[in-house]
Amino acid sequence: MTAATPNDADSASASPSSGSTTSPPKAARVRRSQPLGNLGRWGRRVAPAIARPFALLEVLGLTLLALLIAWRLRPDDPLLLTTQFPWLWLVVLVAALRYGSLAGAASGATLMAAWHVLYGHAGGAFPMAHFAGGMTMALIAGHFCDIWSHRAHRSQGINAYYSDRLVAITHNHYLLRVSHERLERDLLARPVTLRDALTRLRDLTVRRSADVYGAPGGLPNAQPMLEFAALTCQIEVASLFSVRGGRLSATPIARVGEGFEPDAQDPLVRHCLSEGTLAHVKADDTAADSSPYLACAPLMDADGALSSVLIVRRMPFLVLNHDNLQLLLVLLAYYADGVAHQPLVAGVRASVPQAPYDFALELGRLARLKRASGIESSLVALAFPRGARGDSLFEQTVRQRRALDALWTIGTPRKQIAIALMPITDEHGIDGYLMRVETLLRQQYDVDFQSGHIAVHTAHIDADAPGDGLLKLMERCVDHA
Repeated sequence: MTAATPNDADSASASPSSGSTTSPPKAARVRRSQPLGNLGRWGRRVAPAIARPFALLEVLGLTLLALLIAWRLRPDDPLLLTTQFPWLWLVVLVAALRYGSLAGAASGATLMAAWHVLYGHAGGAFPMAHFAGGMTMALIAGHFCDIWSHRAHRSQGINAYYSDRLVAITHNHYLLRVSHERLERDLLARPVTLRDALTRLRDLTVRRSADVYGAPGGLPNAQPMLEFAALTCQIEVASLFSVRGGRLSATPIARVGEGFEPDAQDPLVRHCLSEGTLAHVKADDTAADSSPYLACAPLMDADGALSSVLIVRRMPFLVLNHDNLQLLLVLLAYYADGVAHQPLVAGVRASVPQAPYDFALELGRLARLKRASGIESSLVALAFPRGARGDSLFEQTVRQRRALDALWTIGTPRKQIAIALMPITDEHGIDGYLMRVETLLRQQYDVDFQSGHIAVHTAHIDADAPGDGLLKLMERCVDHA
């Protein structure tokens, strides 16, 4: 996991320490529901986020409606050519600002066709200056709309990538804090450490990844996952039920202890289904008297929607506390993230099986970002010769990587290779990075890439086959070695 900026760290630390049991994926779901901010109903109608399929028909209809109104008001001059201000061209301007230059040109062409229909029989001269000025205004406004629409789409892609990184940082920051607390309190009493638990959950999503869509509820290895979560959080009786269309399935996907049928009318179950957050008897005094369950934990899918609910029926009283329930919630979120990210990791590891999980996941994310928004990211590989001097240069370069970059180091009998994955970085960013590294080596060791026999290889991320692109870059490094 790469280091976060100070602002990211503050945001991450604020979430787990707030005392609320709201799942971190809940924030991601709210973010996805309003990608362009809190716009009102009329704001979305006047300035739509995306072009509608019938935008051209809407523009032509609006222009013809304005012509009809003007004709009813002034039958002798329906285009309002004799007025002091060309009012009909406001309709063209709105169409250009709303949908772009093509829509503005179509609306302006409609006015020109209307002149030939309404005024052509009179034999007057075509008002070239009037229509040329109006079309120029429409094209300028439409070009402005096209440019800013492209910039907004690019910014949305970058912000979505940063938001995914922030959610991952939040989860890992909370897991780090909990791991230190539990290490101090009950390391000897636990059969496994939290690091072992996370490794185990990751392995459950990696193994048999081809059966993800055929597994019950779309969750591969749900039974081993639940058994391990129950062991870590000391759960005695619990079942995992899938949710379809807001309804709870009667058949469990996985269970520990004796089985039971869920009560969809239970207050804890209703709260978990409606809010998508953790519900437990300590937070609801009324449910403590009427509910046979102790806790209900949600499990979100990749889109932030509720896919399954874990209902805990029995667990020791001393472990029914906020920290243990929050740990259960984060373990479920970590497992769900692994399932959601498995296609990205599998696409890279199909070509490069030895690629680390975090590196493969980041490469898959950036390839998806390039397919969606066309934003370039890059790979930079530096091959250092073995030896005392080469090892020192290699270690110094590895320590100076950027906070947002993901780094993978590979050792061969003759070379040490550092592959840096640089998000949202084009050729100019690569040149700046290599210049900084070479300047650092020159200041520290009085060598540059040529005198230090350091081979430099670069490549852009392949949007369609990121694993193949990484494999070709590795082959170039090995061949050079």
